[in-house]
Amino acid sequence: MLLSVRAVLIFILIFVPLLLINVLQMLSFTVYPFSKVGFRKVNTFLAGSWWSYCENIMKWLGVDVVLSGDKVPQGENVILISNHQGWGDIPVLFKLAKEAKQIGHMKWFVKDVLKYVPGVGWGMLFLDCLFVKRNWHKDKEKIEGTFRKFFENNIPIWLMIFPEGTRFRPHKLKRMEKIARKKNLPPLSYVLYPRPRGFVASVQALRGHCQAVYDVTIIYEGEVPTFSDLLLGKVKKVNLHVRRFELDSLSDDRASLNDWIMERFCIKNKMIADSRSKWPT
Repeated sequence: MLLSVRAVLIFILIFVPLLLINVLQMLSFTVYPFSKVGFRKVNTFLAGSWWSYCENIMKWLGVDVVLSGDKVPQGENVILISNHQGWGDIPVLFKLAKEAKQIGHMKWFVKDVLKYVPGVGWGMLFLDCLFVKRNWHKDKEKIEGTFRKFFENNIPIWLMIFPEGTRFRPHKLKRMEKIARKKNLPPLSYVLYPRPRGFVASVQALRGHCQAVYDVTIIYEGEVPTFSDLLLGKVKKVNLHVRRFELDSLSDDRASLNDWIMERFCIKNKMIADSRSKWPT
């Protein structure tokens, strides 16, 4: 009972401020006709404030996010790819963005339906996030238009992509295994094969604006937690491994980029498998 009350209180602490920020974001439209730059600065500040607040709550809940791998410079524009196991992955990534002093500049690839959700979805509408329908022919023009805006207005970005397109689930893994057999791909156990189109389009379109690609692997110690587990303080440690690749080191060829991201997810799978083998049985 006490744990349930705690979870509800923390949920309120997180989402009531977010709804208030939505109100401030709507008021920021009064700035837009006079200064688009000012409008973006206001919304960057509001988003960064709430994301930083959530990262602080994670610390208060006792979640230790341990960074490893490559050091990341402060203030550079990047394309970030990560495995996706649950809703908890999102606040886990806040620590990395905060340390790079880019937490207000995160732009997310998210499902189109999310834009109708008060709080998170409404907030992203003000931040040039990319709402996609998983139909490339329908999404292509809108995505390319947003990328042009980033370039033309020199907008700082951390472009956040979960290339698997969905959270990892055992039944989704079984569906993927059938596809992998048909395509003669090695079997995976802890990640799904990525859908590379969004990543490939991002690399091709943002070359010259972004300096690097960050390949992030999120590894939980124990079973993947639910969002409720986070709120209840059941998650004590999360490992966040970062590899940084200069964007100019990646090919512009679609097939080569497809192969590159497929290889990265095979490496993620091995990293998670090696970590799980060390868990106590």
